[in-house]
Amino acid sequence: MCKGLAALPATCLKSAKDMKHRLGFLLQKSDSCDYSSSQSKKEKISSSQRLSQEEVRKWADSLENLIHHDRGLAAFRAFLKSEYSEENIEFWVSCEEYKKTKSPAKLSPKARKIYDEFISVQATKEVNLDSCTREKTSHNMLEPTLSCFDEAQRKIFTLMEKDSYRRFLKSPYYLDLVSPPGAGCGPENCKRNHTHSLDCNSNIISQCA
Repeated sequence: MCKGLAALPATCLKSAKDMKHRLGFLLQKSDSCDYSSSQSKKEKISSSQRLSQEEVRKWADSLENLIHHDRGLAAFRAFLKSEYSEENIEFWVSCEEYKKTKSPAKLSPKARKIYDEFISVQATKEVNLDSCTREKTSHNMLEPTLSCFDEAQRKIFTLMEKDSYRRFLKSPYYLDLVSPPGAGCGPENCKRNHTHSLDCNSNIISQCA
């Protein structure tokens, strides 16, 4: 029986060293596997949150596709904010939320809040409505219903569709998202950037090597 390191045979010491080396290797391999597993999970989560090119391209089909997609709505809102016209999309969103009101008792206060914020003469975020629509909406405030803002909402939707939506599709807010990942300054991309008067070297456009 070995009673001390000095008394250990050379073969015993060698076996101990080999065992220590193998144990260290196994522990290192285990840590490596755990790290790889953790990285794989992070990549899967990142991949699931990534916006697909197919989804982004659908935004160009219609304004409805764009604003009924959470990420699309956020991008469009950011674009309108850059043009100081975010009140249009805010009004549209407020109308959508208003139409989900289930309690009749809440209709009047909610309707009044939307009217005061977007339609009244002293509205802080007044939207661009013709006098006829504005008058009709004002009349609807006497007895608010779930549809009292429908006409005004349609008018603002049409306004955005014909004007700001078209500019959005030509802006970096959309083009940066619709460009394939890793796309460089190839002929097609540079042609696109030239067509929309966008500089390939701009910091707000996709980076070009």
